[in-house]
Amino acid sequence: MEHRLIGRTGVRVSSLCLGTMAFGGDADEAESARMYAAARDAGVNFVDTANVYARGRSEEIVGRLIAGERDRIVLTSKVFGRMGDDVNAGGLSRRAIVREVEASLRRLDTDRLDFYFVHQFDRDTPIEETLRALDDLVRRGLILYPAVSNWAAWQIAKALGVSAREGLARFELIEPMYSLVKRQAEVEILPLAAAEGLGVIPYSPLAAGLLLGRYPRGQRVEKGRLVENARYAKRYARELDSGVAEDFMAYAAERGVHPATLAVAWVASHPAVTAPIVGARSLEQLAPSLAAAEFAMVPEMRAEIAALTPPVPPAHDRAEETQA
Repeated sequence: MEHRLIGRTGVRVSSLCLGTMAFGGDADEAESARMYAAARDAGVNFVDTANVYARGRSEEIVGRLIAGERDRIVLTSKVFGRMGDDVNAGGLSRRAIVREVEASLRRLDTDRLDFYFVHQFDRDTPIEETLRALDDLVRRGLILYPAVSNWAAWQIAKALGVSAREGLARFELIEPMYSLVKRQAEVEILPLAAAEGLGVIPYSPLAAGLLLGRYPRGQRVEKGRLVENARYAKRYARELDSGVAEDFMAYAAERGVHPATLAVAWVASHPAVTAPIVGARSLEQLAPSLAAAEFAMVPEMRAEIAALTPPVPPAHDRAEETQA
């Protein structure tokens, strides 16, 4: 598997990142171990988790899986989501960040995180406080690099400016949502990452299964994330009826490529992307995503697939201009 640098950190990671949101939840520990082993066999050295995944259970399982090879794994986790009933059991205050990184380290049974993500934007905490808390963790050696997920481009840019002004450790890695049906990141987030030398690990390259044909238009579907989870149902409400998934499935079938392989490879082919996050509920589901690492996505094919969706608008009102 190809290895790529994360921004300007000098850290090299596999061109796919193993996502562990299902570990300890939809996937029990035995199935999680099978997926981890398959990812390692494929050459993946990059593992992404979060404190809120299965309420800490994912971190516990990941910690046991990496125990014998911790120094060979580039490991991430996250902070923001509520981890208890206490009024301060979430957010990005200094108190929450210190409390949660210590808890994550215990569950993962490790002395440091390679990258530590702020998982969402905290409107109640000044960016300066969050960045200073992360910088302190870097100085203590508990995390090596701060990272950010689910922030708008202006929020990331502001944080980079504060870090530069105050001499704080800056965000080095971002984790946006990005797939064929969710291309908003192309407008400002991915150009920002390229301009500032940030690594990018997009999540949901399969659009929660939408790009696998699991939710045919006009048909009642009883199972699946988009019918069982209200948050995901709302997230993809428009895309469910757009017809893009059907067109994409037909395109993949014509070329004899599994749609998961094609969808992940399409995301990976964006020049700003370091490594798409691939995750699944079972090894059977994960295998075609892992195969994307060996799929050659040529520019012509990327353009053909992109043309299945409406053009991405520019980051301003000059609609007559196309974004480079």
